[in-house]
Amino acid sequence: MNRLLPMSALLAALGLSACDRPAVVAVPVPVPVAVPGPAGPQGATGEAGSQGNQGNQGNQGTQGATGYDGSKGETGKAGTGTTVIVIPPAASAPSS
Repeated sequence: MNRLLPMSALLAALGLSACDRPAVVAVPVPVPVAVPGPAGPQGATGEAGSQGNQGNQGNQGTQGATGYDGSKGETGKAGTGTTVIVIPPAASAPSS
C-alpha cells in the first residue's frame, strides 16, 4: 500500500509527459502529372477478313419401319331392342 501512491504518481507523470510531444506529420511532395496532348490523325482502315469455308451437308436419315397392327377385338353381342346413340365430340377449330 505504501508503494501504490508513488507508483501511481510516476505512471501519471510519464503519461502526461508523453502527451506533450508534438506529432511530426510528413507532407507528401506533389508529383507532376502528365497532361495528354491533342489527338493525332486517324489511322488507315484495316483490310477485311477472309470468309470462312461453308460446311458440308449432312446425310439424310433412313425411313423407319412400319408399325404392327394390333390384335382385333371380339365382335360385340347383339342388343336387346335398346338403341344407344353415341355422339362423337365436336371437332374444335385447329389451333395456329
